[in-house]
Parts: sequence; structure tokens; C-alpha cells
Amino acid sequence: MCCSLLRLKMRLRPVVLTLTLTVTLAYYVYIPLPDSIQEPWRLMLVAAAFRTSMHLASLRDWLGCDSYFKSLRWPSESFHGTSKVGDSSESGGGVVPGVKVSDITFAGIPVRVYEPPAGGEGHLRRGLMYFHGGDWALGSTERRSSDALSHMVSDELNTVVVCVEYRLYPEVHFPVPYLDCLAAAKHFLSPEVLTKYAIDPERVAVSGASTGGNLAAAVAQEISIDDTVSVKFSIQALIYPALQALDFNTPSYVQNQDIPVLYRPLMVHFWLRYLGADLSLQPQLLVNNHSSSRHSAVSPEVRARSDWTVLLPLKYKRSHRPLVVSKGSPGLLKEVPGLLDVRASPLLAGPEVLAKCPRTYILTCEHDVLRDDGLMYTRRLQDAGVTVTNDHYEDGFHGCFSFIVWPVEFDVGRRAVKGYLHWLQNNL
Repeated sequence: MCCSLLRLKMRLRPVVLTLTLTVTLAYYVYIPLPDSIQEPWRLMLVAAAFRTSMHLASLRDWLGCDSYFKSLRWPSESFHGTSKVGDSSESGGGVVPGVKVSDITFAGIPVRVYEPPAGGEGHLRRGLMYFHGGDWALGSTERRSSDALSHMVSDELNTVVVCVEYRLYPEVHFPVPYLDCLAAAKHFLSPEVLTKYAIDPERVAVSGASTGGNLAAAVAQEISIDDTVSVKFSIQALIYPALQALDFNTPSYVQNQDIPVLYRPLMVHFWLRYLGADLSLQPQLLVNNHSSSRHSAVSPEVRARSDWTVLLPLKYKRSHRPLVVSKGSPGLLKEVPGLLDVRASPLLAGPEVLAKCPRTYILTCEHDVLRDDGLMYTRRLQDAGVTVTNDHYEDGFHGCFSFIVWPVEFDVGRRAVKGYLHWLQNNL
């Protein structure tokens, strides 16, 4: 009898171990998601992979092996994959053999140029400058999702695409990434460069996703008011852009604070990193202590430019109430002046600047902390007389625009890219 029980225990041990590991893994991976998000388990797995990467990066940082973001870059790029110039062998990479790809520099800034196979002698082509996302600390022109998108735009729309390899945190802080992008943009818009690539000066766009959308919006504003730049961007296309850092309690920040892949505390963390501020300030920004009603630095005019109670459509306000702190911490804005700098927060630009901005496309996602930034900018640009198209994805989440190649593909990502290409086709 004893021998039988022992044999039974030995046989059950692997089963129990497997069951335990399965339950533990499911507990780690599972997070509650809104019903409208399609392919929820796939998103949970993506979120778990990102979460694991962040834990490992924190451990390496604590051990003194490398800084947090330097440690995070390797798993991030490994997860997304990278594409070198001339590499067309990867399955699902979106590489178009006829597109010529070159890694060069514009005004000393590294860029990757995609030249379409179509056109021929005497035919002018479209031009598009693209700034990748990555929270000012991650991402690159070599990331396979950016590379696949650039190949598609170049091939399908007969467009010369220029992706900018601006410098990242922790090597640099604001305003260096912005200045890199601005310098590359001015070089791209010069008549000599446009002529070299046979680009129609009336059909040049600037675009970017997430923090790349932040940079694209800021660069578009500066170019639009710079009289020394003879050729202007004819359109701007912003993909769920980050546009302000005064209010981290908009309805979308509150509603989506726990939705992957961009959590509310994480976005505040990225803002502080970008602006070169002390991370200990994060709790104060999360409760809007930096933008209290008594701060003289935040004038009524500036406050109105990010007032979601006025700028958001009624359906997005729901039952949310604004969080306006009466006292707060007056010294915060002096300590982090970048919070009010329009080069960092394009939503805060004056109406006279917005009125000069080009025709605009803004993609927003329902399940994204940055949703309301894009919706508020849509309203402000429209109020300034700019024609704006807002493509809103009810089942979209932050990052979905980049999830279009193996091993991470989402239907909403493919639809979002298709809508983006369709708008560019009709407006550029």
C-alpha cells in the first residue's frame, strides 16, 4: 500500500508542478481589460513581456550594471526586432525590395532615407519626415515596425520618407531631441535637398507617433512661424501624440491609467525623465500639484489651452470632474520650467501659432492615456481655422499603430495604418 501511494505521488508531482506554474503564469499575465479591446489575451502577453523587461531593467540598474533605460533598450529592440539597411530576408518585416534605403545624416543628425521605386525622370514625388516614438528614451529608425511603415509609405504612396534618429534619454534631455528633429526638418525642407530627391515642395509632410507625435507637432509649429524657412510642411499627421504635461488627470488619464502598454504613472515618469527633473516629483505631478490655481506662472490663457472641460466633446467627459488644486507646490514650475515650454507641450501654443499650422491628421485611441491630448489639440486647431481629420479607434490602445509585424500583430493596428495611409494618399 505504501509503495502504491509513493508511486502515485511520484506520478502526480509533475502534474502538480505544471498546474502550479500554469496558474502562476496566468496570474502574472492576466489583467482586466475593457470588453471593446479585441484580442485581449494577446495584449496581456505583450503587457507581460514589457513588464518583465522593465523589472529586469530595474534590477540591472539596482545592481549597477547599466542605467535603467539603457538596460531597457536591448529587450525592447529584441521584442520589436530591428532591420538593417539591405535586409529584406525577414518574414513579415514589411520590406519592399524596390525601395532604396540609405543611412546618412541631415545637418549632422543620423537619418534613414527611403526612396520609392516609382516616379521616373521628371516626376516629382511626395516627401514625409517621420519621428519614431519610444517616450524620448527608446525606439529607433531600425525598429522593424517603423521600418515596415516607412517601406509601405514609400512604396504605396510614391514618397521619399526620412526617419530621424534623434538623440535619446539618458544621454540627453529636453530640448535636445526637439532640436535634433528641427535641424533635420530644416535640412529636409531646403530647396537643394528637395531637388536632390525630386520632391514636390507643395507635398511635404511631417509625422510621428506618441512622443514622436509630440516632436512632430512641436517642429511643425516652429517651421510654420519661421520666416527663414521658405518651404513649409503642407500637412502634419500625428499618431496618439503626447502634447501636454499640465494635467495628468484628464478623463483619458484616469479612465485608462491601468491599460497597457502606457500606464499613467509611467507616462509621468517619462515626462520627468525627458525634462531632466527629479523623479521624486512624480507623486506631486500625479495629483496636479504643479498646476494649481494659485500658480501665477500658469496664466488663465495658458490654463484654458489645456482645459478639457471646454475642449473635449461631451461623450469623452462622462462623469469625470477636473482636478484643480488650490494651493499645490508653487516651486515646481520653477524647478521644471519645461512643463510650460511649448516646444515640449505643443498643446499650450497660442492661437496665433496654431492658425499657421498645416492641415492635420490626428489618430486617437479610446483606451489610451493620451487620447484627450489628441482630442484637445484637434479642437484647438479647428478653433484656429485649421482643417483637422480625427480618426478615433474605439478598440484602440496606445502602441497599436506599431503592432503590425510579427511577432506582435493586432487587427486594430493594421486598420489604423490603413487609415493613415488612406489619409496621406488623399491629402499629401
